[in-house]
Amino acid sequence: MRHLHVACAIIEQNGKVLAAQRSASMALPLKWEFPGGKIEAGESPEECLHRELMEELGVSVRIGATLPPATHQYTNFTVTLHPFTCTLAGGIITPHEHHALQWIEPERMTELDWAAADLPVIGDYMVIAAKNTPS
Repeated sequence: MRHLHVACAIIEQNGKVLAAQRSASMALPLKWEFPGGKIEAGESPEECLHRELMEELGVSVRIGATLPPATHQYTNFTVTLHPFTCTLAGGIITPHEHHALQWIEPERMTELDWAAADLPVIGDYMVIAAKNTPS
């Protein structure tokens, strides 16, 4: 079974995060995900993220915190996500591959129909976000 390693970005802006909806022609059609893509041979997850976000969205980012990797087994492949929090550093967000993009409050993320592999990343992000919120 194929095992993919994917870098993904939790892009934060004004208290919201960017969710990307896969196109109808992609695997996992119309599921929501964090933008990113497959890590190529000899590429670090961070290098992959910079390359993929420029290709997919036309933006550069500043990479912040690294979240724990999350592995999910689908019917015909396994994916390990390598998530990072990010902020925009340049460019104008333009969806080159995705059906839709949405800025959403972290506490509302579970309202979207996410790809299963992204769900543990959301859980980890919510734990980190709760720790960083002043009480």
